[in-house]
Amino acid sequence: MHIDDTDVVKPHGYEFESLGRVRDGSASSSSKSIYEKGYQVTEACAMTSNGHPVSIFSKLHSSQEKSYKSINTFTFSAMQRGADLFDKATYVMDRGYDDNKMFLKLDELYQDYVIRLTKRRKLLLHNKWVSATELCNRRKGKIKSNFFYKGKDHVAYLSHVKVQVTASRKNVYLVLIYGITESPMMLLTNKEIKSKEDVIKVAKIYFSRWRIEEYFRAKKQIFQFENFRVRNLKAINALNMMITLCMTFLAHISMKKENNALKVKIIEIAAPLKENVHFLYYRIAKGISGILAYAREGVRLWYKTTRPRYQQICFKLIA
Repeated sequence: MHIDDTDVVKPHGYEFESLGRVRDGSASSSSKSIYEKGYQVTEACAMTSNGHPVSIFSKLHSSQEKSYKSINTFTFSAMQRGADLFDKATYVMDRGYDDNKMFLKLDELYQDYVIRLTKRRKLLLHNKWVSATELCNRRKGKIKSNFFYKGKDHVAYLSHVKVQVTASRKNVYLVLIYGITESPMMLLTNKEIKSKEDVIKVAKIYFSRWRIEEYFRAKKQIFQFENFRVRNLKAINALNMMITLCMTFLAHISMKKENNALKVKIIEIAAPLKENVHFLYYRIAKGISGILAYAREGVRLWYKTTRPRYQQICFKLIA
């Protein structure tokens, strides 16, 4: 289960309901943040059997709403939705969710998690509080493995140590990943680790986060999500729901077998440049769009019209 936030920016909008200020993720960088008018979107996605995201929670919201409390309200609602739908899942979240409230909420729901930590996080090791970055410097990665991250193959070295967080005194594991980013990645998980295979599995679970990021991009590019014209926030969320249902249909098609006649025809019409890709939503959407492009008259041409009988002139014969 992946939970993340994205933005929908409307820099030239003036009449949209409760329009707030959000960080423009597409224009910002790690060293510079650019803020525009827009809405925040909280999304929770489950993964299909072939590794494609399907949204189970999607909500646009703004801090300018009168009844607005905090962004955590929507994050907790997404967690609750996941707990209601699935008995137990693993929640994967980025550094923005390194918050004691998140750990406590997931413990309350009896869910597993893999959350990337920030540099300011302190952990309890041998009854002493130590910063996570200090633990990175103390240890060395002894487990070597290959990973696919941000479109490239990487060789990384992993290490792990049992620690505790300030939110609760439950034993959790800090998984350290060296060699991919400039500074080591720090992942915190409550999943049981008994072997080096378990350590590698935790890292791979986190690296699958790129799929929800690609899901956001696909949603904006395929359906032009940021190009809406409705102004009411309720109507915008209704539009978001319709787009989410369309994305779910793309996931449904992607799960079909490779020799499925419908899937083969859709991909054939899409005419992709690459034969194999990790994310199928773009080519499936392009193929469906190509099929529907021929239906210029709507559904009425699917029905065969019956030709009326000729109306011949009848003359009454008078004897």
